[in-house]
Amino acid sequence: MEHALELTAVVDGLENATLNSGAKASARSRFESTKQRFFGQLLLSMKLPTVIAAAKAHLAAGQSVVLQLVTTAESILNRRLGDLSPDERATLEIDLSPREYIIDYLERAFPTRQMQVFKDDTGTPRSLPMVGDDGHPVYNPEAEAARDALIEKLCAMPPIMSALDALLEHFGHDNVAEVTGRTKRLITASDGRQKLESRSARTSQAEAAAFMAGKKRMLVFSDAGGTGRSYHASLDVLNQEQRVHLLLEPGWRADRAIQGLGRTHRTHQATTPLFRPVTTDCKGELRFTSTIARRLDSLGALTRGQRQTGGQGLFDPADNLESEYACAALLSWFDLLAAGKLSSTTLDDFQHRTGLELCDKDGVLKDEMPPIQRWLNRILALPIALQNSIFDEFLSLIETRVSAAREAGRLDVGVETILVDKATLIDDVVLRTDPRTGATSHLLTIEIARRRNPVSLERILRIADGDGSAGFMINRKSGKAALRTRARSLMEEKEGTPIARVEMMRPTRNEYMREDDLYESSWEEVDRVTFSTEWTREVEIARETVDSETIRLATGLLLPIWSALPSDHMAVNRIVDGEGQSWLGRLVFDDHVPQLFTKLGIDRSDTLPPDAIAKAVSAGRSVDVSHPFPLTIKRSVVNGSQRIELVGCPHERLPWLKSIGCFTEVIQYRTRVFVPMPSAEAILGQMLG
Repeated sequence: MEHALELTAVVDGLENATLNSGAKASARSRFESTKQRFFGQLLLSMKLPTVIAAAKAHLAAGQSVVLQLVTTAESILNRRLGDLSPDERATLEIDLSPREYIIDYLERAFPTRQMQVFKDDTGTPRSLPMVGDDGHPVYNPEAEAARDALIEKLCAMPPIMSALDALLEHFGHDNVAEVTGRTKRLITASDGRQKLESRSARTSQAEAAAFMAGKKRMLVFSDAGGTGRSYHASLDVLNQEQRVHLLLEPGWRADRAIQGLGRTHRTHQATTPLFRPVTTDCKGELRFTSTIARRLDSLGALTRGQRQTGGQGLFDPADNLESEYACAALLSWFDLLAAGKLSSTTLDDFQHRTGLELCDKDGVLKDEMPPIQRWLNRILALPIALQNSIFDEFLSLIETRVSAAREAGRLDVGVETILVDKATLIDDVVLRTDPRTGATSHLLTIEIARRRNPVSLERILRIADGDGSAGFMINRKSGKAALRTRARSLMEEKEGTPIARVEMMRPTRNEYMREDDLYESSWEEVDRVTFSTEWTREVEIARETVDSETIRLATGLLLPIWSALPSDHMAVNRIVDGEGQSWLGRLVFDDHVPQLFTKLGIDRSDTLPPDAIAKAVSAGRSVDVSHPFPLTIKRSVVNGSQRIELVGCPHERLPWLKSIGCFTEVIQYRTRVFVPMPSAEAILGQMLG
């Protein structure tokens, strides 16, 4: 295409100048959009062998299979039928393949129209479409020959079937219910010939009814076919088998994709469905699943104010490639690319392959960089190994930001539900009453008790068998067991150095560690039998353990008091107990309560005991105290080690603080006061007493 633009005088190859910006923009935009559609359909077809095998296994296990996709290839079929003569229509022989997108581009938008060069009023060379003496357009023969050669080569390649038709052909039209919006489809008759079958809205109704009645145990639906219908295991239908919902193609409309997931998950059902999003290991496909992750982030309350109801935790915040973390990570990626610190590609190679212009004429990065949507679209068409390595770097930068926000308590993960066995309300303080409406804001103190829900040995071994890099670990100090798996890496933003991490899966929680820290820790690899014995023991102990704790929840009318609530933990939680009672609000930790009362002008002294202060500070939260003098107690990192620091101590009180066990260091011309971690509780108790 670049060569054809030069041949037709759309661009000047010698001067590297654009002569006809409109023709160039048209050719390139159609080219990029065609690439995106083509590779999306190619990836969809690549999933079919795995999807077909999975569908067979689920059918054999007594489950019904529902497949959700977007593309039905009807537009391709209509174009192909329109090009056929009456004789060819009588004996159909049509292959519907993603290559039709490329051939359509070559025939309709490939630059073959010859341009005529002229100079405008400023003397700058420009070009416009050339017209012959007979008034007809003039085409460049070399560009036409290149286009025809490409079409000839593509048409000689073996076709790849569209996903919908491949599924119908493999399982048989009589065994699969198709609920889509297409009005015609090609089917293969018993004699092996193709014939055209017309379909109507009533056809889709009959197909859906056949599936719900159990006459067909497999159903494929698209956006158009999913509107207003239910495919769940209703107690009112004959087919009450568990639905296995394979999300084969999420598409661009995330709300439609999530709506499709709800087709198999309804009230009044015999069994809940099993959702299985289908993806390839081609990282560029994250472009499609990212739209769903982004939509889940912005939907807010799907049902009862819970975001995870629609997504069921299918996506991690790092999977949202259009979040604020991703946009900031992309700018860092551009800076590292310009500095030559990435191992995946170079600046010149990346610009040439994607057609993105990142630098101005002076070779400096532009102030306005391409938006992340355009960058993602161009990445999709790169060779798979290259796009995977680029995405690994990009996702590492996202994970670095998401991980930091998660540790700091600033990560917005929506409404998180805390399921407990028993919840008892022991205190209710009215924080504010609205003078106009009378609506109130409350601080509730709730005592909760919940049993742990550990991961079973069977499940953890299944995870280990499916991960070739997994390792069975035992901590030689504590004797605890963990399964080591590879986690998404972080990246050092200034130098672009990857930081490898592992995930330690424990019976009741997961932890992340840097690989370097793991080797210096007490974790060591053991055999499968030793690991299984310790894991089983921990699971039995966890199931018998009931955790009790007291939490505080700010609830009611929160917006007027939002600024008074702690800013280092922004999560919204719903507490639901075994009796169905629920409370919705923001968690407030003990060390924040005195500050909250002070900001709202409430005359109530809730002083924390020294052990609670030490625990809160060790967890990373700051505590302000007014006695024996105003100061802030917080956690600081000095020379790579964590310390408890006293900020705001009067200089005349330093001798007394050192006499009770504190110590000082002069760092950058500033005297800082620290409390030794092992004896923090005793020293704080003496100081505050």
